[in-house]
Amino acid sequence: MAARTMGYRVRVMDPEAACPASFVVDETIVGAWDDAAAAERLATGADAVTLEIEQIGVDALARVAAIAPLRPGEEPIRIIQDKTLQKPWLAENGFPVGPFRVVRSEAELREAVAALGRRVFLKIGRGGYDGRGQVRIQSADEQEIRAAWNALGGRPCVAEQALELDIEISVMAARNPAGEVRSFPAARNHHENQILAWSVLPAGISPELEARAEELAADIIAKLGIEGLLCAEMFVTRQGELFVNELAPRPHNSYHQSERGCVTSQFEQAVRAALNLPLGDTSLIAPCAIVNLLGDVWMGHEPDFAAALAVPGVRLHLYEKHTARPGRKMGHLSSVGATAEEALERVLEAKKRL
Repeated sequence: MAARTMGYRVRVMDPEAACPASFVVDETIVGAWDDAAAAERLATGADAVTLEIEQIGVDALARVAAIAPLRPGEEPIRIIQDKTLQKPWLAENGFPVGPFRVVRSEAELREAVAALGRRVFLKIGRGGYDGRGQVRIQSADEQEIRAAWNALGGRPCVAEQALELDIEISVMAARNPAGEVRSFPAARNHHENQILAWSVLPAGISPELEARAEELAADIIAKLGIEGLLCAEMFVTRQGELFVNELAPRPHNSYHQSERGCVTSQFEQAVRAALNLPLGDTSLIAPCAIVNLLGDVWMGHEPDFAAALAVPGVRLHLYEKHTARPGRKMGHLSSVGATAEEALERVLEAKKRL
């Protein structure tokens, strides 16, 4: 919709003909994420191609890149879409990460759990998101380790030491093909069951930590050579350490509120970056927040959207997904306020009223 506002015509590729984007674009090409033939049809005649999900087959990416500018490119996506490549890449390039081990067998997982202090998060290399593909290990018990390994299908994973966290933040950076880089202010995020529950801008962290986080995201996007967006999710420990958790080379849930509170939304910035336009001002106009609406909200009754919209400053965003399921992101509520606390209180109150 941001591209539409700027006068561009849009074609999308998605596994479903009636995907959410299909209602606002010129053409929808149906194809799985690894369908190289569908990707070729998508790219043919396009001035640029960008993406909204990183789990796309390498053959499909290569087919697109041979026809039209692919932003971001093949190599950054190859690294980011597999945590067993992403985490070592961050460490090898000098970016701060918590203690971790790449594990490719149950035996390696046992060794990693012992080396990392027994309390470990095990994350699948490819395909996990929104809490899926992730298991928590609490001890060195062999049965617990075997169950965790089997739960993720016995596939390559990253074992990460469980850290003593103060808060979780993220920073969205953008880079265009001309090499211009801009970072948005940091967002503070709250997860429930490993799924983002709410996010608020500004994050309310110290100016020194804010500067470090924004610089870190800008350095990573430049080092990866990404043309587009990169959201760097980060941990702030109780000791004040800042670690990179995960990367996402696309618009991100924790910056949906940028549409309300920033001079340039992440969505417009994605269009500008993909089309090599000057990047927009990322300054905060007003504190803003979002709360996610998962499919659980629909279980048992239709949500009372009118009651939620009676809260001042609140706006409703639904994604046109057909089937509500527990844990599935169906939409969000956004708000602005005089302070970050007020913006957050408004969306949380609106969600209660649903």
